[in-house]
Amino acid sequence: MTEESSTEQRVVTATSLGAASLVLTVGLLQFAQGIAGVAESEGFSVDYEYTYRFDLIVWGWFHIAFGVLLCVVGLALAAGARWARVAAIVLAAISILANFLWLPYYPSWSMVIIALDVAAIWAVSTWKPPQL
Repeated sequence: MTEESSTEQRVVTATSLGAASLVLTVGLLQFAQGIAGVAESEGFSVDYEYTYRFDLIVWGWFHIAFGVLLCVVGLALAAGARWARVAAIVLAAISILANFLWLPYYPSWSMVIIALDVAAIWAVSTWKPPQL
């Protein structure tokens, strides 16, 4: 193995682990957000009428399930599963939409997760694994 290919392999590994950790982080945040919704936390208050108003408990369970799914995909991505790249991009895009709909309940938290989703999509889509 040449020094150049060794360095390239380290960059590929670091990029893939970075992408996986971003997806895993978003999954954990979604899970925590769901628990707060199911617990009907006092931090959630909607003073205005929004077009997208949902039951907080149902929305919380959605975030819990979605968070677990993102964590599984993040772990599969870290393990090198090729299917996880497509799944991570699709789930992060759905997460952006879900957190856009969650904006009335907790705007700052939703915007942080949306930003992490965008970063995860970028990291996964620009990662070029070595060809077998």
